[in-house]
Amino acid sequence: MPIQETKLIWRNGEMIPWAEATTHVLTHALHYGSSVFEGMRAYETKHKGVCVFRNRDHIERLKFSARVYQIAIDHSVEELMQACRDIIRKNELTSAYIRPVAYLGYGEMGPSSQNVASEVAIAAFPWGAYLGDEGMKNGVNVAVSSWRRMAPGTVPAGVKAGGNYLSSRLVSMEAKQKGYAEGIGLSHDGTVSEGAGENLFVIVKDRIYTPPAASSILAGITRDTVKVLCKKLGLEVVEQALPRELLYGADEIFMTGTAAEVTPVRSVDDLTINNLDFPITRQIQNAFFGIFNGETEDEWGWLDPVG
Repeated sequence: MPIQETKLIWRNGEMIPWAEATTHVLTHALHYGSSVFEGMRAYETKHKGVCVFRNRDHIERLKFSARVYQIAIDHSVEELMQACRDIIRKNELTSAYIRPVAYLGYGEMGPSSQNVASEVAIAAFPWGAYLGDEGMKNGVNVAVSSWRRMAPGTVPAGVKAGGNYLSSRLVSMEAKQKGYAEGIGLSHDGTVSEGAGENLFVIVKDRIYTPPAASSILAGITRDTVKVLCKKLGLEVVEQALPRELLYGADEIFMTGTAAEVTPVRSVDDLTINNLDFPITRQIQNAFFGIFNGETEDEWGWLDPVG
């Protein structure tokens, strides 16, 4: 999806013009994938104005990811949360995608490079439905990829690191080159893992299944949001390893993520799901988007007003 440029980007504590947010071609992250990032959204709500959704949870995960790879972030969680609010306000955005990123910069060459300085930046720009408005309404067609996700003990799948998304690129490209909206990766043992950038929920006989962390997934914040909303709605969510064939007999399937939000799946490998009315998915969609239109009470404090 093309980037819509805005006026400013926050970098290392300062607001700078968009065009000046550049880096050297010998930046460590460019050569070794040594970056961690978050994907966040700001929504224009009817009752609290423009809000960053789950600001603290995203920034705390950014700090965790950076800790695993020993990428220094000198700014506190509160400072980075405020920067996310500021970048929305300064760019006069009412709804936006927010991309915080921390990475190893210029100065050393070599995989470890433990003395290279880190950089932290936050950008925000308009972004619609990642898998399309039509997909959000009527579901998307997906395909299981031939590429496996990383196995435990190789790289940490539970960390949102730039290098991990080379796998996502392969999964997504393979699917889109064959005419599908997105690909689904299998884990190291052949069970279902996740989409290229989305978590997966599979509904069979009114029970909702989702792969566990051990299936090489990034345990997404939208995934957690859905689990909490399902509990409130009285819907059972079971985390367990899922065989591929369960996808082919599913009553409903939906994908979640900051970009994808809650998007139904209408077919997997050209096999249409059993219920194209998506009754349970619609219930969850309505509860999710209800957070932003005021129909779902934000009893968890997920909405962080920009002010």
